[in-house]
Amino acid sequence: MSTSKLTIAALAGDGIGPEVMREALKVLQAAARRFSLTLDITEAPVGWAGIDAAGDALPETTLALCRRSDAILFGSVGLPDRDPTVPKERRPERAALLRLRKEFSLFANLRPVRLPRELSHACPLRPERQGDGLDLLVVRELTGGLYFGQPKLTEEIQAGRRAVDTMVYTTPEIERIAHVAFRTARVRRRKVTSIDKANVLENGILWREVVTRVAGEYPDVALDHMFVDNAAMQLVLRPTQFDVVLCENLFGDILSDEAAALAGSLGMLPSASLGITSGGRTFGLYEPAGGTAPDIAGKDLANPIAQILSAALLLRHSFGLEDAAKAVESAVEQVIARGLRTGDIYSPADPSARKVGTHEMGDAIAQAVG
Repeated sequence: MSTSKLTIAALAGDGIGPEVMREALKVLQAAARRFSLTLDITEAPVGWAGIDAAGDALPETTLALCRRSDAILFGSVGLPDRDPTVPKERRPERAALLRLRKEFSLFANLRPVRLPRELSHACPLRPERQGDGLDLLVVRELTGGLYFGQPKLTEEIQAGRRAVDTMVYTTPEIERIAHVAFRTARVRRRKVTSIDKANVLENGILWREVVTRVAGEYPDVALDHMFVDNAAMQLVLRPTQFDVVLCENLFGDILSDEAAALAGSLGMLPSASLGITSGGRTFGLYEPAGGTAPDIAGKDLANPIAQILSAALLLRHSFGLEDAAKAVESAVEQVIARGLRTGDIYSPADPSARKVGTHEMGDAIAQAVG
């Protein structure tokens, strides 16, 4: 959807969320000035900020705002010290983030992982495993599998307690996420690696059968299959073999965080969680892949780049503003090339690098947008 008006719900959340959200909104304002866009951004509490404000991790006023908006820019929720003080169903991860995914049928999660050459030192792999640079995309199914399957319970039994999580997938759920992966691969390097555990899981057998059938509609895209345990190993041994990595919910959650380490820091990894409205429009929730990091909250130490790149994904997927999205991504690349580093990606061995705080990094990226 190409538009000059951006109606966005900004939910900063907890920990470092408000700090990195502030920088992302600053960069969005810079993009709006450059491309003559009208921003309609409304901030609202979520997570523990929502519990403190209204007694709920996702207050009804916040949910109503999201329903009125064209996209959600999300920070992060949850505080390890406070989460155990409320029942598990009221904790922010379940009561806010998972609820939003379900409420808006956000079934497709895109996590691009890129390692700029300037940050090769931050990658835990030896240089020869990095090739000419890393660039892969994890496409994760987001509304099925173990996280949402029923029954889900913990019960008392004679030997103690018994916990049950149910992994459920249907043909239509697998088809729609497979189409996302293959369509995305067409604008990248035309390769999909589908992840499953078809040797032991019934879900894996169905997943492989359906993905193989959908692949027949995309003869220009190569498909290979890989068991999830092997995929975890291959991401470390030879990550350059991957282009688009297609995963069910749990496997995608784990592998995308492993892949994030290849980029040097979770602070570099954005994500988009997408669904389709009844009118055929793409609705998305855009968030950094990292957590709330309460140990560094309020200290001007957090890396805002993941939140800023999430805003770029918002421009691209919810508003069709490719030029504006590329301008934000280019600005991040320029600032990295100039040597600015937050602490998580800084190395004293790099003479061209200069350590900066959250605020200065955001200012530099906004200025580079123009």
